[in-house]
Amino acid sequence: MVNDEIKQIASRIRELREIFGVSKETLARELGIDKEQYAEYESGEGDIPVSVLSMIAQRFGVELSTLLTGEEPKLHTYCVTRKGKGVSVERRKDYKYQSLAHNFINKKAEPFLVTVEPEDRPISFNSHPGHEFNYVLEGTLKVVLGDYEIILNEGDCLYFDSSIKHGMQALNGKPAKFLAIII
Repeated sequence: MVNDEIKQIASRIRELREIFGVSKETLARELGIDKEQYAEYESGEGDIPVSVLSMIAQRFGVELSTLLTGEEPKLHTYCVTRKGKGVSVERRKDYKYQSLAHNFINKKAEPFLVTVEPEDRPISFNSHPGHEFNYVLEGTLKVVLGDYEIILNEGDCLYFDSSIKHGMQALNGKPAKFLAIII
């Protein structure tokens, strides 16, 4: 069964694309993905990586949180997110995201609390424009960044060019939790 949240996000993407008069093929090319993959995302039948959502939001000049929640951010001065109250972004089974500043308008960065569940499967990779900063709060995280493999423990951090193909994996059979800031 397809997640209702994914279908709602897909509908928002389709509406934006149609409002701006951009074809599926053109948007797929701009995102650097094949048109079949893009069509799967827009139909709501396929999980949409946060990196792709971020690129779509940038392309159409909307906040990422608008795609995720359907609501425009309203706060200009500050935004408080209480413990456990970030907007949940359940994009993939092995990654759980919580947007930590979803209601702040015109952000210069996107902060997320990310939990990576230990999985016995190949690492899924993505890339997106900009930079990323990850600070490990709990557990041990393997980060594959291009040709490099980096092990991060609690308190370790990594800043990198996020246009480089990257993926994460929790180690030692325990979840890894980290603060990710996409810039």
